[in-house]
Amino acid sequence: MEHLYLGCIVVSATALVLITLVIPYGVFMRYVMNSAASWPEPFSVLSMVLFSFVGGAAAFRANVHICVQMLTDAVPAAVRFWLLKLADLCMVATALFMLFYGAQLVKVTWNQTIGEFPALSVGITYLPIPLGGLFTLLFIIERLWLGPPPPESIMYRDQPLAE
Repeated sequence: MEHLYLGCIVVSATALVLITLVIPYGVFMRYVMNSAASWPEPFSVLSMVLFSFVGGAAAFRANVHICVQMLTDAVPAAVRFWLLKLADLCMVATALFMLFYGAQLVKVTWNQTIGEFPALSVGITYLPIPLGGLFTLLFIIERLWLGPPPPESIMYRDQPLAE
């Protein structure tokens, strides 16, 4: 699971770096060279989809995802335990939704192409959705079966972010 986690981080970080490079290029071409390139915007959107869904799975495993802690911090430890289990079950439902409906979206759009990238299938561009769902589901199963990742796991945070 650690290798899958690191792979998610590398893929999402690469997508973020590419977005950071491509958007200024698009702005430069449009406003400085007065010759807008057609591909930077759709490329950035596709990279953001990859970054969001694959990076979201890694953020879940590292326990640095966006979450509301006010409720769990305000209740006794026994109730907190069950609220966290309920949150995990909600995440299972979300991951299964992404996996099932994301796979259907990929299947339906597989034979469509993107105008700026005619060799690229729209289905491939939506592939991060079911993959992100699958990775998240695997990380949830890992957490439920083995508990949280070990503290030596890269980037794992077992304490609340706001302290």
